[in-house]
Amino acid sequence: MVWPDDRLRQPSVAIEKVDDSIRELYQDLVDSMYAENGLGIAALQLGDNRRMFIVEPKLAGRPETDPPVAFINPEIIATSDEQQDSEEGCLSFPDIYVKVKRPLRAKVRAMGMDGQPFECEGEGLLARCLLHEYDHLTGKLLVDFVGPLKRTMIKKKLTKLKGAEASDAEA
Repeated sequence: MVWPDDRLRQPSVAIEKVDDSIRELYQDLVDSMYAENGLGIAALQLGDNRRMFIVEPKLAGRPETDPPVAFINPEIIATSDEQQDSEEGCLSFPDIYVKVKRPLRAKVRAMGMDGQPFECEGEGLLARCLLHEYDHLTGKLLVDFVGPLKRTMIKKKLTKLKGAEASDAEA
């Protein structure tokens, strides 16, 4: 789903248990993330308001051959005072990159696909990814980090892109 789609701002709802519908959502997230070469993706980006995101396994410190790591009902439990400015992209903002200042380190507690709680601590790109995906679950988007002029420019570019894709689909 591409901004300015309003569904990206909807409140996310907690997941009570890992059942078949959550396993199906997980697979949809995995397929979508890999199809778009992303490092992570939140359920809201697929129009599903359940409180979940996934992160690419290697980035999360796991073997490349592992499945992506699911973060169900995540909560940020710690961030560093030390900040880092870096360009961020987002699957909901194709070909748009925005400089965002974020904590250098972050620690998240969540439930995994096995239904068990776990913690994940990361720095640099992993911390950035965890905080970025968590932002999706709170309705915060990349455009919230820019001023009104840049926001208008991004909106025009994405609206134009959406129009071009609609024309291609009709052809």
